[in-house]
Formats: sequence, structure tokens, C-alpha cells
Amino acid sequence: MSRDIYQEPLVSRYTSREMQELFSERFKFTTWRRCWIALAESQLELGLKLVTPEMVNELKAHKDDIDFELAAKKEKEIRHDVMAHVFAYGQQCPKAEAIIHLGATSQFVVCNTDLIVQRKALAFIKKALVNVINNLSSFCLKHKSLATLGFTHYQPAQPTTVGKRNTLYIQDLIMDLEYIEHLEKQIKARGAKGTVGTQATFIELFEGDHAKVRELDRLVSEKLGFAEFFPVTGQTYPRKLDMKTAETLAGIGASAHKFGVDMRLLSNLKVQEEPFAKKQVGSSAMAYKRNPMRSERLTGLARKLMGLPANFSATAANQWFERTLDDSAIRRMDMAQAFLLSDAILKLYVNVTSDMVVYPKQIEKHLNSELPFMSTEKILMACVERGESRQEMHEVIRDHSVDAGLAVKQEGKENDLLSRLALDKRVPFELDELEGLLSNFQEFTGRAAEQTEEYISEYVNPVLEKYKLFIGDVDASLSV
Repeated sequence: MSRDIYQEPLVSRYTSREMQELFSERFKFTTWRRCWIALAESQLELGLKLVTPEMVNELKAHKDDIDFELAAKKEKEIRHDVMAHVFAYGQQCPKAEAIIHLGATSQFVVCNTDLIVQRKALAFIKKALVNVINNLSSFCLKHKSLATLGFTHYQPAQPTTVGKRNTLYIQDLIMDLEYIEHLEKQIKARGAKGTVGTQATFIELFEGDHAKVRELDRLVSEKLGFAEFFPVTGQTYPRKLDMKTAETLAGIGASAHKFGVDMRLLSNLKVQEEPFAKKQVGSSAMAYKRNPMRSERLTGLARKLMGLPANFSATAANQWFERTLDDSAIRRMDMAQAFLLSDAILKLYVNVTSDMVVYPKQIEKHLNSELPFMSTEKILMACVERGESRQEMHEVIRDHSVDAGLAVKQEGKENDLLSRLALDKRVPFELDELEGLLSNFQEFTGRAAEQTEEYISEYVNPVLEKYKLFIGDVDASLSV
């Protein structure tokens, strides 16, 4: 790695090797050659006399041994990357040189290759997504009954359970998975459409035989691994697809961002934390700190990903008529970044959820500080059962609640509402009896535990069963 020029952090710090290789120049240019072979082979099978078996075999023999230096030198001369690689391929295949790219436009190789790359990249994303869901599922079941303070508006609210809270993250991710499954059905080959999508050159090559030209489109697509192809295109496949791809990936970013922010807030409360390496440094100055740096990185990367759809929608909207080239430069950056960002985010998400730490005693401390306020209705009903007036008890409990709340906020005291009530002769309970009413935290969590079990059993397990071969097949180790 050169220390003298800018290095893309997504590659040098955050992403998996398999995703990096997928967006590499080697994969792109070898796939271009796959496209040229598929075209020539299809033309041969459909009886085009200009193409011979010997030519096709020569192309196949040199599919992977690309002379990158020669292609780069030629591109610098002619300012056209596709024709530079046609030239380099032709130098290796003198017998087939005349029929390489025959009847095609540059977007034949560029678009079909992009679609192949995106389909493979989505498979990697889906695999990582399933592993996050699996991690969270196990965590939910483990902590399905562990009562914890709920929050609305980041203010203390009715208790839930740690497991139930984490089902919310899974539900978002399963929606993301469903969107990916839908998107995968939308990815079709561009096929062999010619310069502006009319197949005019192929009609000329096949001497007006429309049936053969239609079959060429189908056959090339099939050889490239696609069951379907776009029935009509301009010069490129529809950039609307890129827009929907970016939206789908940004949705994963939003799901991960919500989880990451929640983890950072929980870390501040000291009730739940991400894994912390033995030698990890939290701060250069404050040695005691355990910063949630993985979750912070996750939210930072997600913020970038969530901003990309605007670029793709603008590109789709600005494709004048059959095509304009202002889609090229931005797509070279943004398409790769969208997938690399998703890969980096999910890599972190798998890593964090693989070994989250929960602190039950700290959770209990927060519950004890807030439950007296939340339990006032329960105390009120218990007073009524002992023969007291509901209206009178409501006023007594309200007055003490206000005073206890002010003492907590203004004087920094512990919540002593129960002690205040026990000392009031109008309240028919001793302190230990009042504490007994609050002793079982789970009584305040409703059906949270049951909801967690039902959700995992009825909704999550079928997904994990469907993708069981994906589980465990993700390297979530971090380089930094």
C-alpha cells in the first residue's frame, strides 16, 4: 500500500475481502471478457458465419490472463476503457480479434457486468443480514424475561424486557431482507440490445432475422447466468434499478443506525455494552473509558449510506432519452460505495451482536429509581382493596409523588416515594408491604416475554431455517 496517496478507508479499514474483490478491476475486466465470449458463442450457435469455433475457443483460452498495462496504455491514448480492453484482448486473440464485441455497444459489457456484480454483492449482503438476525434472535431468547426500563422520548416509561426490545431490531432487518428478495427479482440482464437498445446492428448481422436476434438476447443473458433480461432498454439498463438498489441498501443503513444509536445510549446508562477488547483503548486521556466505538463507527458509516439514494435518483431522473454520460463517473464511485458501506456496516453489526454484554444489577438500579412512580396505580388499587377511598388515596399518592420527584431533581436525592407513603398514616401499608408490591419487576412488563417467544418462533425461525446455510459463514473480525 502506498503511503504517499489517498487510500479509500472503506477498503483499507472497514470492508471484507470478498466484497473488495467483487468490485475490483480484475473481476470487472474478466467479466467483460465473459460477456464477449457469451456474445460470440451465442452468435456461433445461431449460425453467424463470421464467427468460428476456433475463434470462440481462442477467446476462452485467454479469458483470465489480462494484460492490464497494455489496456491502460491504450486507454490513455484513445480515452475509451472498453475499446482499450477490446484492443488488449485482440492482441492475445489474433484469430478472434475481428469478432470481439461484434455488433455490441460499450454498455453491453459495462451494464451486464454491473448487473452480475450487483447480484453477487446482494448475496453477500443477504448473508451478513441473516447472521445479524441470528445473533439477535439468540440474544432475545436469552433475555426474553429480563425486565428493563422502557423509554419513550428518551424519558423513563413502562418497563419492557431486554429480549423484547431487541425483537424490534430484528423486525427492521427482516423487512430489509424482504426488500432484498424483491430487489433480486428485479435484477435482469441487459442482454444484447445494441447501441440505443433497438438491436439494429444485430438485425443487420443476422440479415433481418428477427427471431434469431430475439434468441440472441435470451441466449447471451442465459450464458451470463440470468433467467430474465430487460425486454426494452435504451443504451443502458434502466437507472431506476440503481435507485431502488440504493434505497434498499440505505434501508439497511437506517436499521443499523437505529440499533447503533440505542447501543450508545444504553452504554451511557451502563446497562448494556458492545464487546470490548482486552487491550482496547477507550480514550487517549481518560484511561477508564469504554467508548462504544464500534457502534459509533456503525452509525457514522450508516449516515453516509443513507445519503446516497439522492445521487441515484438524480442520475435516474437525468438520463436524457436513450442515455447521457453523466451517469458514468458518479456510478463508478457510488455503486461500489453503496455496497462497500453496507458490507462494512453489517460486518460491524454482526461483530457487536455476537457478544453483547448486559448488566442486570445496573438495570435493576434504574428500575428501582423509577418504578415507584410507575407503580402508583398499582398502589392505589391495593389501597382501595383495603377499604380506602380511591379519590382520597389518589390525592395522597399524587402529593407525595410530586414531592419525591422534586427531591430527586432539585436535591439529587434517591427516590423515596415508598418511604413517604409508608410514613403517611392515611396509607394502609408498611414500607415492606409497599416494596413487596414492586418486588417482581416482570409483573410490569405485560406480555413482553411471551411476545418475544412468539415472534422468534413464528416469524424469525422460518427465516433462519430458509437461510440456514448462511449462518456462521461471515468473518466479522475487525482490522481496526
